[in-house]
Amino acid sequence: MVTIIAVVSVGMPSIRPATEADAESILDLHVASIRAFGPERYRDEQVEAWATKPLGSAPYRESVRNEFEHLVVAEVDDEIAGFGRLDYGNAVVDAVYVHPDFVRDGVGSALLSHLETEAAAKNIESLSLRASLNAVPFYEQAGYERVETVAHETTGGVELASVEMTKTL
Repeated sequence: MVTIIAVVSVGMPSIRPATEADAESILDLHVASIRAFGPERYRDEQVEAWATKPLGSAPYRESVRNEFEHLVVAEVDDEIAGFGRLDYGNAVVDAVYVHPDFVRDGVGSALLSHLETEAAAKNIESLSLRASLNAVPFYEQAGYERVETVAHETTGGVELASVEMTKTL
């Protein structure tokens, strides 16, 4: 008897600037990621408030047009696998989200590394971010240090605990 084992290899993510045409896909990915990973550390009503995006895809289109923000997508095999956003003006990583189908494939690390490289190219010496509780280990592994636990207000005034973190580039 011969057993054949198929190994599915996911391609390396490529990072590119997001376009306004990506906005709906980014929204869908953002919500899917929150719903998949939020329940690890938050109650159902918190996850639902976090995943509710009353402005739809408009904020992502605005980020594409904003010269002080850098919005990128990670693609794997021509599919958007994640997105990240850097606020140059405030030296803040606003977002790193990975679609549940691509978690632990290096997408988040590639996005974060890209954002850090972009920040360094703009002479930004350190970055800060607010990590959801489920993302803290990811950022710690990337060299970010905890500053304090803070409340993040989301849709409908629902608060989520998050961790303010910082990293010197």
